[in-house]
Amino acid sequence: MQLGHPWKQRRPAGAFDAIVIGSGIGGLAAASMLARWGKKRVLVLERHYRIGGYTHSFERAGYDWDVGVHYVGQVGKGGAVRGILDRVSDGSVRWAPLPEVYDRVVLGERSYDLVAGRRQFADRLAAYFPRETDAIARYVELVRSTARMSSMHFASRALPRGMELVARGVALRGLPALASRTTLDVLRELTNDDELIAVLTGQYGDYGLPPSRSSFAMHAALVAHYLSGAFYPVGGASCIARSFAPVIEEQGGHLAVNAEVERIVVERGRAVGVRLSSGDDLRAPLVVSDAGVHNTFGRLLEPEQVPRRWHDALAEATPSVSWYALYLGCKHSDEDLGLTGTNLWIYPDHKHDENVARFERDPEAPFPVVYASFPSAKDPDFQTRHPGRCTVDLVTMARWEWTERWQGTRWRHRGADYDAHKRHVTERLLAALFAQRPQLRGKIDVAELSTPLSAAHFGGFARGELYGIDHGPARYRSPLRPKTPVPGLYLAGADVATAGVAGALLGGIMAGGAILGMRALAEVLRH
Repeated sequence: MQLGHPWKQRRPAGAFDAIVIGSGIGGLAAASMLARWGKKRVLVLERHYRIGGYTHSFERAGYDWDVGVHYVGQVGKGGAVRGILDRVSDGSVRWAPLPEVYDRVVLGERSYDLVAGRRQFADRLAAYFPRETDAIARYVELVRSTARMSSMHFASRALPRGMELVARGVALRGLPALASRTTLDVLRELTNDDELIAVLTGQYGDYGLPPSRSSFAMHAALVAHYLSGAFYPVGGASCIARSFAPVIEEQGGHLAVNAEVERIVVERGRAVGVRLSSGDDLRAPLVVSDAGVHNTFGRLLEPEQVPRRWHDALAEATPSVSWYALYLGCKHSDEDLGLTGTNLWIYPDHKHDENVARFERDPEAPFPVVYASFPSAKDPDFQTRHPGRCTVDLVTMARWEWTERWQGTRWRHRGADYDAHKRHVTERLLAALFAQRPQLRGKIDVAELSTPLSAAHFGGFARGELYGIDHGPARYRSPLRPKTPVPGLYLAGADVATAGVAGALLGGIMAGGAILGMRALAEVLRH
């Protein structure tokens, strides 16, 4: 992987078969699939100074943090995601299991554990809610069946149109009814227990919408993803991105950073390459965008190059929520501080939708959710890299409008009022953490807050959205798919599938399959 200006160390000679815009896991998966199964020479262009998108890591003052990977499901032995990832990478990523209790949902003074294993998951919930045992059993089965259809729904979008229609008519017949309904609507048919519903939806931060706004299909996909347990990449998330590089480079491919794409070049109605902000024009017969659908069609293409049907779909595909993320470092080990790899979902009470609505109106209202992750406790390699230290991540919702007035200022030079805003949010997040882990009070050595401006600056997301487009019911009605109406241009990543490592990975596989055909897609997705 090259660092610095894209051509500072080595400008690759010769022609490329494909250009991939963005090096998130979706872009890397598409590039790797084109290299391994298509024998194509691929150029990956990354606007950031690190490869990996939300799978990259950063270092400060003797610590390192992952910016977007907190845990991943289905990567244990025999896991579906593990199999796909190993096939499109060099297979070098090792995965450490989280504790049996991978998530703990805190509702005010009460807490509930989500445990690994489908039967154990249901039994633990039934122990908390003995009158709802049947409802919980029906819920788990509905989650599993809906998740299977949800994955097939997105994979089918990589198929030729006729085959996609057949798949929808046969295997996906029951999905539209569930995908078009909100999570809350579906759960209300299973139980009237508001506390149970709050626990069942206690991971909604993983896709960014509270129960009354999210598609049940998205909720089911997320819950099913972790039913067999959760894992963390040994050595941190950056090893995921590194595992793709050998596959891409084996075919003469190249990964370039500090390479911001200014425009997709379209000639005679066909994508033929890209223009960089540096002024360089690069040509290839295939262009794959992992920059997100709004960036691709709203910034990298001219409006007249996008058909009206897709304009309408983009208008309905609203940006997802923004977030604040606080990265903490302590000069004590996890063992010294009694920290484990169990994630905490901290809520003021069980009223998720009311709490989100209140916070959206008033940023000084209680946080509707604070997610606490302990990455150093999850990573068995962390103490090798940073002996006697540990890290904590805290994440909560934000609105773009709360930091928009500082747009246009330089990173780390945004002014005293911006710094004061960050200190205020940091203090509030720390208070939420200390309420759950009082032993950390007075132990914080480093604290760095990212805001929606960080996502806009580093990731190129116009409104600081964390999950691309929203995961409401409209997402499953959208015509957006890997093959775009512009010949030669394809979409990869989370926006054509779902949020998270697995969703973005699937989005990359879908792009590769749409280009290379059914045989390559089946080979990658086999299980």
